[in-house]
Amino acid sequence: MTDPIIAVLAFDGISPFHLSVPCLVFGEDRTALGLPRFEFRICAVKAGPVHTEAGLTVAAPHGLEGFDGADIVIIPSWHHLDEPPSPLLVEALRQAHRRGALIVGLCLGTFAIAAAGLLSGRGAATHWAYSERLQKLHPDIAVDATVLYVDNGDVVTSAGVAAGLDCCLHIVRVRYGAEAALRLARQIVLSPHRQGGQAQFIEHSVTRSADADRFTQALDAVRATLGEAHSLDSVAEAAGLTRRTFTRRFQKSIGTSFGDWLTNQRIELAQRLLEATEKSMDIVAFEAGFGSATSLRQHFAARLRTSPAQYRREFTRRADRDERVAQA
Repeated sequence: MTDPIIAVLAFDGISPFHLSVPCLVFGEDRTALGLPRFEFRICAVKAGPVHTEAGLTVAAPHGLEGFDGADIVIIPSWHHLDEPPSPLLVEALRQAHRRGALIVGLCLGTFAIAAAGLLSGRGAATHWAYSERLQKLHPDIAVDATVLYVDNGDVVTSAGVAAGLDCCLHIVRVRYGAEAALRLARQIVLSPHRQGGQAQFIEHSVTRSADADRFTQALDAVRATLGEAHSLDSVAEAAGLTRRTFTRRFQKSIGTSFGDWLTNQRIELAQRLLEATEKSMDIVAFEAGFGSATSLRQHFAARLRTSPAQYRREFTRRADRDERVAQA
């Protein structure tokens, strides 16, 4: 098997910051982290130099033929939002989608994917400031202005630049495992996991104070002891806050509820245990804080749309395949 191919579209006027997001995640050799060696392609409608909005010039060695054979096609942003993409780009996106490539729209890149008709009747995310515009242009799309990213399985869309990193990390997690995603997040100094349904922006920053430090320490303590029971009241007490103040601060600083955050932390731990160990489902469930294999299965079905056993089988197959590729 060949290395996974990641094709990223560049165009005149693109922000170097937007273009750097998929480059950071997929454009460097991450094999030491347990990821495959990606074949990374910078593409344009026509191969050649691309002039960014910052005055930098980027070489795009590939035209749209660079989408051919790609496992993932990423549109990291877009311009001329009210104008449809060229027919050549629309057809290239549709062909890649029909062939089975994962199509990814980061931030305003969602507009290009929507114009290609790949989001009709489906959910989508984009930068909150442009969500109404996207909805007016494409009323058949369920645009969510609040979330970080939306994964439809074959098409994934995200909000702004930071959410684009979360989205790419989510793709790594889904395709290559939670442990590899965690290692990558640590290396690029990114939060290990912000779930797609988390809020796009924090309404108020958390002031640096002794209370804020205790708040952070309380969450760190929960992460370190996920197999133990953690109630909202006990964690609020550890943070030195009332239940009401803790709940309000958590929502503003994390963007979700404490219960949802805790469940996702436990699911991530269970994923890592399933990937890296041969522990039984009962032990995985106990160490991840779910209490029973039945509860573990219920949460996997609800959040990941699979079972723990199927997740382990799929991850083992991917790991074996990547090892064969590395040895070839």
